[in-house]
Amino acid sequence: MRIKNIKAREILDSRGNPTIEVELEVKNNFFCASSPSGASTGKNEAMELRDKDNKRYRGKGVLNAINNINEIIAPALKGKSVLKQEEIDKLLIELDGTKNKSKLGANAILSVSMAVCRAGAFFNNLKLYEYIKGILSYKKSLNSDNFKIPFPCFNIINGGVHAGNDLDIQEFMVIPCGDSFSYNLEMGVNIYYSLREILIDEFGKNAINVGDEGGFAPPISKSEKTLNTILKAAKDFLNNVKIGIDCAASHFYTADKRYFFENKFLKREELLSIYKDFIKKYPIIIIEDPFSEDDIVGWKNMSLSLNDKMNEILIVSDDLTVTQKDKIEVVIKKKCANALIIKPNQVGTITETIESVRTAKMAGFKIIASHRSGETNDDFIADLAVGIEADFIKAGAPVRGERVSKYNRLLKIEKEIMSK
Repeated sequence: MRIKNIKAREILDSRGNPTIEVELEVKNNFFCASSPSGASTGKNEAMELRDKDNKRYRGKGVLNAINNINEIIAPALKGKSVLKQEEIDKLLIELDGTKNKSKLGANAILSVSMAVCRAGAFFNNLKLYEYIKGILSYKKSLNSDNFKIPFPCFNIINGGVHAGNDLDIQEFMVIPCGDSFSYNLEMGVNIYYSLREILIDEFGKNAINVGDEGGFAPPISKSEKTLNTILKAAKDFLNNVKIGIDCAASHFYTADKRYFFENKFLKREELLSIYKDFIKKYPIIIIEDPFSEDDIVGWKNMSLSLNDKMNEILIVSDDLTVTQKDKIEVVIKKKCANALIIKPNQVGTITETIESVRTAKMAGFKIIASHRSGETNDDFIADLAVGIEADFIKAGAPVRGERVSKYNRLLKIEKEIMSK
């Protein structure tokens, strides 16, 4: 089960920017994987390597990262067993030698790590999600019916850096909480198209232009108006639907440590008051990145003020933890959150991703597996979500190929689980 060859090529992601696709060969079998890319990124994320040659793709080419795979990573991994994910990932980290993967590029490293994981599952005669759960559990093999499909968080209205409108909150998500993933997907699609009709009726066809993740980007500037519109679209399913918001507050945090939110400068206490009001008025269960990654006091204040609701409301860390074990441990110690986002490209390898999941789960944190705004048709994140027993998955709106590929994969996994 040893690696015969690794080749990398440049492809385009869902925003039309270059990214990396890796093809790994083992015993005349080929395993592919590709790296996504984020627009709303935490400052401590592992670094994706871009060429910065403005003559190609506005400087966003990835030929240098591809060269690192073909000329540095491939020779070093040739002959290594794909059954030893942790050893290979450790070697990738050593080859890079930097804290943030800036030498070889996190986009290069992750693509290889994902392809190795796919190959490892194949040669263990396991589904990818089974294999990942085995790694999480420190088991070499797995034959268990104990799998669950996470609840989908459909980003149906885009704002912030994901859209060209005036909404400060980056994502407004509906979260169907029915008894099956297939039914939750059906609810999500129905709500999406109901919302489409409402937006056309109120604002005209320009209102159904979409953002990076397939959600609508209507000419709305107020969060409450957006939330009310979503409830109207979901009126037939209100008993089974919750709401999540990704505030991405680092993007409206100012140099003088205030928040410029909906055309007003706010102190952290004032912003917290707005969030608490949202929670009273709407069926919100997820509030992601409510404060800047540089405003720990804001995070702690929110956790303290919602202490009696922590079983109902998830205060979700993304920018603060960026899927990195050491940063997760700090958040756990400071009691800043009770849930976190998992994005493999924030840290760079599958082994590091799983270590971060394990650390969070041991502290009782809820887990949300997440795509990125710049996606490919690679559906790895769907298997990862099931394998790590994530509570929720974010893969965007229930439209567009790069988003739907994840949901279609989850439909297939659900049928496999039910047939066992």
